[in-house]
This record gives sequence, structure tokens and C-alpha cells, in this order.
Amino acid sequence: MVRAIGVDVADVARLAAALERVPRLRERLFTPGERDLPVRSLAARFAAKEAVAKALGSPGGMSWQDCEVVREPSGAPRLVVRGTVAAAAAACGISVWHLSLSHDGPVAVAMVVAE
Repeated sequence: MVRAIGVDVADVARLAAALERVPRLRERLFTPGERDLPVRSLAARFAAKEAVAKALGSPGGMSWQDCEVVREPSGAPRLVVRGTVAAAAAACGISVWHLSLSHDGPVAVAMVVAE
């Protein structure tokens, strides 16, 4: 059963500027497995993390590190949640996530469906 949906759009250039301006932001927002990706991929992952937070009702105390976008061997994106995000999801009765990412030109978008 679908419990929640979350959508977010990220401006690629704005994220790039923020990462330039605040070097430690990359370490705060992204896991070690995500950090070396191109900025448009980082923007899509940031949008995914925001979409997850929205699906969960934006509870406080969640760590960006506890939500990671990984790639399946097929190339499809998949969410891995742990720690604070997994606890918030469990409290909402969410155990399955579906994720779609896209980026085109200056924007990246993510949509999550939580079951």
C-alpha cells in the first residue's frame, strides 16, 4: 500500500555554487559512495533525499548520511535508508521505497513512492 509520495527539484548550477562556496557541504550532504559523482548526479541525489524527507513529513533530526542513492547493476537507482531515516520510515510504516531520478539541462528531479 502506498503510504506517501515525495517530489523535489534541484537547480544544478545552484548546487554547484553551494558546493564551491562551502567545501564541507559535499561531506555533509552525500555519502562517500556519492561524493565523486558529477554535479548533475549529485543534484538528482540531493533532490531524492529531499523527496524522502517530504514523504516522511519532514521530521527533524534526520541525517543526510542516512539516505543514499545507489545504482543497481541494471543502472536503475535505488534508495538505501539506515539510521535516522530508517527509524522515521519505520514509524510511518514504510518498508519499501521506489525512486525515479531525472536531470535535463539546469534541473534535476526526484520522485519517491513509499510503501
